[in-house]
Amino acid sequence: MKNLLKLHEAVAVVLLGKQNRTSTFEEIAQEIENRNLFPERKGGITLAEQIKLRTSISSSRYKHMFDFSKPNLLTLK
Repeated sequence: MKNLLKLHEAVAVVLLGKQNRTSTFEEIAQEIENRNLFPERKGGITLAEQIKLRTSISSSRYKHMFDFSKPNLLTLK
């Protein structure tokens, strides 16, 4: 099945349904898996790690959409 959403869009969809639009990378990954929002993935990296890389590292294209709080929380701006 082809992905209808990009990963950062799937993350935003999940966070819109969370209290304070905040969740851990693992919880977001589990929700994406449960809802089948991003079924096709490449590489040997976990979905939680992919989410972290896409949303929180300084060189990420999508960092402007999210706030990262240590140790493991992500908030939709």
